[in-house]
Amino acid sequence: MQPVQIVAASPAWAREFAALAARLRACLGARALRIDHIGSTSVPGLHAKDIIDVQVTVAELDVDRLVPAFALAGFDHRPDNPGDHRPPGAEGPDLDWAKLFFAERMGRPTNVHVRVLGRPNQRYALLFRDYLRAHPAAAAAYAELKRRLATLGLSRGLYADVKDPACDIIMAAAQDWAGATAWQPGPSDG
Repeated sequence: MQPVQIVAASPAWAREFAALAARLRACLGARALRIDHIGSTSVPGLHAKDIIDVQVTVAELDVDRLVPAFALAGFDHRPDNPGDHRPPGAEGPDLDWAKLFFAERMGRPTNVHVRVLGRPNQRYALLFRDYLRAHPAAAAAYAELKRRLATLGLSRGLYADVKDPACDIIMAAAQDWAGATAWQPGPSDG
């Protein structure tokens, strides 16, 4: 396994997302309720792994309908990644953290996370992104954490395991911010 590498932020990431979103929209049609650029590459100026993360929001995780549509768009289903990290104190069923995960078959490294509208994991990704966009100091601290973790030569799995609790701390502040500002997700990115 290759260790995680963090690179400087690139203005190309937004353009690359737009092209990916158009391709996904063409194959998914109305099944995609939202297509959003998430993760570190969606936060301007934030250093990140050079992997575009996309969240596709759907009404249900219908494997039989979604896997063939994603295949047409050039994405392979990765059943080995069936759910998200569940933050401490999260209430509700484990199903709230279920997802489908797809990776770009060839070309630009891309991860597509398919989540159900209104579930906590769908909201988490959007709130996390918007909080970091609105709080440059938090984004800079998060970037520094990721940079330092990358110097340790960790595998992607171990990197995520170490980083998840830091994301949960950021989310605690993001939840307070969301309550104070009446935050709601903006329109879909794609």
